[in-house]
Amino acid sequence: MRISGVGWGSAFVALLGLVLGRMLGWAELAALGAGLVGVLAVCLLMTIGRARYAVTLDMADNRVKIGERAVGRIEVRNAARRRSLPSRLELPVGAGLAELAVPSLAPDATHDELFAIPTARRAVVVVGPVRSVRGDPLGLARRSVLWTRPVDLYVHPALVALGGASAGLLRDLEGQSTRDLSDSDMSFHALRDYVAGDDRRYIHWRTTARRGKLMVKQFEDTRRTQTVLALATDPLDYAHDDEFELAISAVASIGVQTLRDERDLEVLAGPGSLRVRTPPMLLDDCSGLELDPAGADVTLLGRRVVREVPQCSVAVLVTGSVPSDADLRLGSRHLPAGTRTLVVRCELGAEVAVRTQGVLTLATLGSLDDLPRLLRRAVS
Repeated sequence: MRISGVGWGSAFVALLGLVLGRMLGWAELAALGAGLVGVLAVCLLMTIGRARYAVTLDMADNRVKIGERAVGRIEVRNAARRRSLPSRLELPVGAGLAELAVPSLAPDATHDELFAIPTARRAVVVVGPVRSVRGDPLGLARRSVLWTRPVDLYVHPALVALGGASAGLLRDLEGQSTRDLSDSDMSFHALRDYVAGDDRRYIHWRTTARRGKLMVKQFEDTRRTQTVLALATDPLDYAHDDEFELAISAVASIGVQTLRDERDLEVLAGPGSLRVRTPPMLLDDCSGLELDPAGADVTLLGRRVVREVPQCSVAVLVTGSVPSDADLRLGSRHLPAGTRTLVVRCELGAEVAVRTQGVLTLATLGSLDDLPRLLRRAVS
């Protein structure tokens, strides 16, 4: 049970009226205090007792795209042996609160309420818990009972289909060669003398016949393309919040395409790495990203990539419109030599611009629909 501020104030006035009325012999003041005591007693009596409900909160889908309506249902069943009185349910939805009226129910009777949640912005919306409220009409006291657990509703960022736009930037056929030597791989390196235990399938017979001794092939190890997406979360990198939303959508679109192509992926955003086991998990984590004054700006993204994913072969750094070209180059300066680097500056309304300098590509993205064209130009 919880007494509101108005209730505590009424109790103080009632006590003060009774004390002063008796001390001063002021009957009217004492009567006011006694009347308030009676009102408080009635209000407290109205909070006694509790309904016996079985409440189910069911979301049709706890993952929706931005702009879609999330639909849910609340089912209330009277689990008591006698008829229940009308009551009121409260359903917290993010920072808002929805109130639902439950009529009188016979034993085992049910009542359904459908609700819809608009999703105009990317977010993680906490829906619930559903609670029943018993109180007085004056709002002096109330008693609430929780019936369900809260449910997370993930509003995913907007995506754009990349298709073949990322070919050449994110895909590899045979991997990239390293300096590590092995006895079996796809990239031929040299010949060496046969050692007992070597696989005879790799004996080079022509050289063996010419030299008169067994010679075997030696290979360079190859590795699959390791793609890293790094997002700047410092609010000073963005002119306004919509640029940050564009940056998140760009990261999510590239990340989903990379996972669909079954390529190794790491996404660095916020205080840690996002989950990349499946596209829905990645989008769930993207839904909760926020700007943070303590977050990394674009000049620190390269160092973070080197520290957390030193073996990356493709790095995509995404930021807002505020950093200069010098800042963008500074952010990529610490990346390993030979890493294919794409730095994307998100500036709403700007024309697509791509400049390539060796393995570094600086690009400007004005809208999410331009992302496939930007990637094709970055590859070409």
